[in-house]
Amino acid sequence: MRLKCFFCQNEKLPDYKDFDALSKWLSDRGKILGRDKSGACARHQRRLAREIKHARHLALLPFVS
Repeated sequence: MRLKCFFCQNEKLPDYKDFDALSKWLSDRGKILGRDKSGACARHQRRLAREIKHARHLALLPFVS
């Protein structure tokens, strides 16, 4: 069974400033979860990865844990 996209259902977009919510899509080792684990659609998965990388660059999220 395919997971429904969280962002499509709630009509929200991932944002780098909301780093608490972004940490939900990181593994325990700090890696970005893939689409099969996160359940995001292709469009939101690309945006999610970009926002996580932006938050890491600004030191809001760690590169490794």
